Amino acid sequence: MSTYKVGIIGSGNIGTDLMYKIERTEALEMSAMIGVDPDSEGLKRAKDRGYAVINNGIYGMLDHMDLADIFFDATTAKAHAYHHEVLESYGKILIDLTPAAIGPFVVPPANLDEHLSSSNLNMITCGGQATIPIVHAINQACSVDYAEIVATVASKSAGPGTRENIDEFTRTTAQGIEKIGGAKKGKAIIILNPAEPPMIMRDTIHALVKEEGKEEEIKKSLKQMVQKVQEYVPGYRMRGEPLFNGKEVSVFVEVEGAGDFFPSYSGNLDIMTAAAARVGNEIAKKNLVVTK
Repeated sequence: MSTYKVGIIGSGNIGTDLMYKIERTEALEMSAMIGVDPDSEGLKRAKDRGYAVINNGIYGMLDHMDLADIFFDATTAKAHAYHHEVLESYGKILIDLTPAAIGPFVVPPANLDEHLSSSNLNMITCGGQATIPIVHAINQACSVDYAEIVATVASKSAGPGTRENIDEFTRTTAQGIEKIGGAKKGKAIIILNPAEPPMIMRDTIHALVKEEGKEEEIKKSLKQMVQKVQEYVPGYRMRGEPLFNGKEVSVFVEVEGAGDFFPSYSGNLDIMTAAAARVGNEIAKKNLVVTK
């Protein structure tokens, strides 16, 4: 086996966009799309591309577990709890793109290598993937006492699953700011912007650091971090220079998507799916080396 076969649970916006990211990885092979709506665009596209299609959810996958070695869950936090229970009993690896937070948090440029042996890994949220690297970078240069992020995404890019998970989004992102970003206290806010034409994902990160006078160290750390994120999300960038006011640091980020499924304004989809694909690819590469 030279690749890991992939099953995506959830044929909505996130799952469909993820399919295209999987196709571009080195060690992952797209195999099956699992959904609950037979008429969904994601299932139609997967079928057209020659992949196995399951239209009655994880139940329909139970007799076809040989189709995938690793699963990506792009449904909802509530559904993920059941998916985790089922797939764990089959010894499958599960990468969670919901805010369920059952497995350890992973943000590729911050802790990619720490949990590659886990059976369930959580990708936090789109807002978390966009902002936690910034908090982590600031914390690398100077201890962060408090960090607050505001993620603004186009309303058109937020599907039913995302909307259902709003409460979990804020809680899980705040936890990620603390656990991975390193802030002693974290807070997260998400805004679904209905503007027309839709605006690309924009994030504001406010941090209160422990001491003053670390501007140059923070700037250097931020620049290095942005470059790391751009390795898998080329449309990720800071808007202007960070602002300093004593111990307060403000950073402004925007994420332009690759346009695989939704238009480029959907950077929130892109950073989540690109991060998940990167993690899955590294898991596959590690395990494939071990089994050779």
